[in-house]
Amino acid sequence: MTTSDTPIDDRGNPAAILAVVLGSYFMILLDNSIIFTALPTIRTALDLSVTGLSWVQDAYTLVFGGLLLLGARAGDLLGRRRVFITGLAVFSIASLLVGVAPSGWWMIAARALQGVGAAIVAPTSLSLLTASFPEGPLRSRAVAWYGATAGIGASLGLVLGGALADWISWRAGFFLNVPIGIAMIVLAPRYLPETARSTGRFDVAGAVSATLGVGAIVFGVINSGESGWASPVTVWALLIGVILLAVLVAGEKRAEQPIMPLRLFGDRQRVGAYLARLLYMGAMIGFFYFTTQFMQNVLGFSALQAGVAFLPMTVVNFVVAMAIPRLVARFGEVLPLLGGIALTLAGMVWLSGVAPGSSYWVGVAAPMLLIGAGQGLAFAPLTSAGIAGVPARDAGAASGLVNTFHQLGMALGLGILVAISANTEPEQSSAVEAMAALVRVALAGASALLGVCLLVACALIGLRPGRARQNRVEGLRHGEPIAAASAGSN
Repeated sequence: MTTSDTPIDDRGNPAAILAVVLGSYFMILLDNSIIFTALPTIRTALDLSVTGLSWVQDAYTLVFGGLLLLGARAGDLLGRRRVFITGLAVFSIASLLVGVAPSGWWMIAARALQGVGAAIVAPTSLSLLTASFPEGPLRSRAVAWYGATAGIGASLGLVLGGALADWISWRAGFFLNVPIGIAMIVLAPRYLPETARSTGRFDVAGAVSATLGVGAIVFGVINSGESGWASPVTVWALLIGVILLAVLVAGEKRAEQPIMPLRLFGDRQRVGAYLARLLYMGAMIGFFYFTTQFMQNVLGFSALQAGVAFLPMTVVNFVVAMAIPRLVARFGEVLPLLGGIALTLAGMVWLSGVAPGSSYWVGVAAPMLLIGAGQGLAFAPLTSAGIAGVPARDAGAASGLVNTFHQLGMALGLGILVAISANTEPEQSSAVEAMAALVRVALAGASALLGVCLLVACALIGLRPGRARQNRVEGLRHGEPIAAASAGSN
């Protein structure tokens, strides 16, 4: 019997498959961070208010987070390569529309459309990767590259965003996606294996409640940064989101082919991976958002200089991430994961001490090296733990959950950190001192998120060596192929 994770053709070129999957994933990550260093220029060019400018990012986040589970399930039902190409087309067209935006409303609408494309590409890229690479060293290396792409895409986006905004135009960063997207659309049918379509009915009720529930929570968190947590809009959005997710859970128990199989939450390791990813990404989005502001508004860097200032972190991140397969083979996944979170925490605590008199090299670059090394160590094991021991029929749903918690972490983390930093009332009189104080509070909050992340990872992931092997044995015993095991687990 053919499952949705079984390739129905064999392209036989692992390097090309990896290049297409990672190239597409990198395009989305690049776009998600390239916006940060370009925001001041976009506000001036389109005459946006502070609220309007926030929605340039928030519209993308809201739609992306709300549609992730739906995008993952669509790949299971319709064939992942087919859906993947559709997502690339939507994202590329939306990028072109962003680049030619004549007004604020056009920009915000096009960013929302980008979120639709990203919600399709992100989960299907991970599930295509697990479907294309057999369990073992090949998958271990592929997941390591996937993790490295996640870290490097965020850092490099800041560099490119600043460079293009200074040298050409803020629009150039979005136009860049168009040729990349076209190239991936052309290459995908040639190199990516198609997966068979799942049989059965589409879980319409689950899709609606998941999309609206996640979307309402993301909207509530976003609104809290502007209106506060006590705002009626914030409270009602969060309450509606929780109610819809409760309806989702109740409905998924009875659904024949659920959009979010509850059995995925029956494994302690995967639950730990989901929660740890949410907390880790909440801290990291705060790091990028506030460190960029500190360098531009306190240290006086230009957009380009602020982007280039992240390069040392990017280089360290890449070097460490490429060493992950060897480290995992020798020490297992738990030690690099916990060590990576601890290194990130140490770097964030160090960085949270920045002040107007701080030098870039000691106050910013040095702690960035620790954060980059920690991110390089943590990302691939965290991804592997989130899809560990998942049977083939749930590969798409598991990939969707990994990306959903990733996106929710970013939205929730940024909302919390913006809220706590906005509520600080520094005694300093100058704008530079006030900004430095705001950044210190926000990065201290990010450090707290990482501290909780480390505790969660220790309690739920670190105490169960050998679990991946047990899952593999159980899967084979039931005659069911394993879609993704924890690569190189203890």
